[in-house]
Amino acid sequence: MQEPLLFGQPLSLLFLYFLFYSFLGWAMETAYCSVLQKRFAIRGFLYGPICPIYGVGALMMVLFFKPLTGNLVLFYLVSTVSMSAWEYFVGWFLETTTHMKYWDYSNHRFNLHGRISLFVCLWWGLLSYLTIFHIHPRVAELFDGLPALPRQIIALVLFAVLAADAAATIHHLALAAKVMKKLDQAADELAVQAALARAEMRDRLSDAREELEAAIAEARAGRSERLARLQAEQPRLWARYEQLQERSERYTRHFRRAYQKLSSARYPHALRDLKLDAQAIRQRAAQRRKARKSED
Repeated sequence: MQEPLLFGQPLSLLFLYFLFYSFLGWAMETAYCSVLQKRFAIRGFLYGPICPIYGVGALMMVLFFKPLTGNLVLFYLVSTVSMSAWEYFVGWFLETTTHMKYWDYSNHRFNLHGRISLFVCLWWGLLSYLTIFHIHPRVAELFDGLPALPRQIIALVLFAVLAADAAATIHHLALAAKVMKKLDQAADELAVQAALARAEMRDRLSDAREELEAAIAEARAGRSERLARLQAEQPRLWARYEQLQERSERYTRHFRRAYQKLSSARYPHALRDLKLDAQAIRQRAAQRRKARKSED
């Protein structure tokens, strides 16, 4: 059975190109960010050592930009605009679907919504040139030399691994979004309780002195009772809040480590607290587990 073709290329060959350039992009980003952060900073949306944005970008270069190689100026302009549009689309798509901002160029001059910037766009054109003229000829020579059947088997196995990685990543993102939503709701509930308690105290202080002593005493007694109920409710809310923090810290750990500038328009407070208190959250969780074991 003949293998399906896409733009005149076997699907298995294009998939291997995709994986190779995804890994190359991951290695480049990891090395760059490790140097900037002075620590080993693993990058990538998925758990495996690949960044699919580079793999798809490289396929776009290989399939569509080759006819432009006769005119370097046109090649550079088209590749810069096309790859920048691709990066913008991926950034918008991830923010829309996961409510997280994985990279942010807002501190760069001439940026567009923090998803792309002029400086990075110009680098896309240079990377396209290096890929088409210097890297891909050697990669194509290596992969084209593989016999069809072994190449297809390798591609199928790697596709299964990639699919499992993507499923695990999507699952953790869904769990993280669910927990962070509850975390924000718990934080709002705590804030409301605190505001009510402060309001009660202010009301008690603002009672008119002209009121009858009996009426003042009755009002204070009723308010004290309500305040006591609010105060009694707070430990349960804090315990629930800390449990949600622990789960959210666990589900988002990979993404926070991979993307230092991770942000979220939907869960700003929860994500901010996780970034600031991740170590404290883990310590509290370990203490609770230790306490439960000692009780058993």
